[in-house]
Amino acid sequence: MQIGVQIPDFTFPNGPAGLGADLAAIGRAADEAGFGFIAVMDHFFQIPVIGPAEREMLEAYSTLAFLAGVTSRAKLLTLVTGAVYRHPGILAKTVTTLDVLSGGRAWLGIGAAWNEEESRGLGIPFPPVAERFERLEETLQICLQMWRGDQAPYEGRHYRLERPLNSPQALSTPHPPIMIGGGGERKTLRFVARYAQACNLFPGPDLARKLDVLRAHCDAEGRDYDEITKTCYFIFDPGDKGERAAEMVDQLGNLAEMGFHAAIGAVANVWEVTPLEIIGSQVIPQVAGL
Repeated sequence: MQIGVQIPDFTFPNGPAGLGADLAAIGRAADEAGFGFIAVMDHFFQIPVIGPAEREMLEAYSTLAFLAGVTSRAKLLTLVTGAVYRHPGILAKTVTTLDVLSGGRAWLGIGAAWNEEESRGLGIPFPPVAERFERLEETLQICLQMWRGDQAPYEGRHYRLERPLNSPQALSTPHPPIMIGGGGERKTLRFVARYAQACNLFPGPDLARKLDVLRAHCDAEGRDYDEITKTCYFIFDPGDKGERAAEMVDQLGNLAEMGFHAAIGAVANVWEVTPLEIIGSQVIPQVAGL
């Protein structure tokens, strides 16, 4: 099992003036500790579960590009991009750019988007949920077409691209892996089976059923269920001196037994860096073979 850190909050003790140095320290520490993924949310306002909208929030792909410059191993992704936040052609170019400049370490994390407040606040069109899923599917199709090098016009219901040129191409082969976030059983998990290389689910009592639903969609799509990387959101809090590390190892072991390959999530007090080092020394080696 792999471990990934997501940075969902940028309200650090050193304030905005210290964010660059703090993020560089976090990125280097996570990379050196053996974290397989470094992720950020793709939001423009802070989300309610973490704090008020006015709290500091950095634009996701600029942040990932910055982190690419201070790391060398970890995969870099959003958990996850809202499909309506960027035109699909621009999104494909953005992820490709991150992939090229990071040496082939970009993933495309994507979902249908849900945060109407920030969209309305910044003037981003926010259509009804059914249309957002239509746009998500077209975005997936466009990204895959551009990563294939197919410059034929794309004619969808919502997007029309006359020449979807993508140069340079991504370094990842055959393309940056696509992770779709969310556990919607009728559409989201069907899109995973049809288009993606990974899924991300939230923990809860229905996790096993979600995997069963994904398996059924894979069967219907003629897709090998086992080739999809299953990831689960996980909050890491090893304690000040690692006193909760063993408990975390047991929890991660339970996820591995269910069939999950990675756990990605926030690390408590991540700006202190020490929690990353504790996880790197006391958790990652214990779960690497799961």
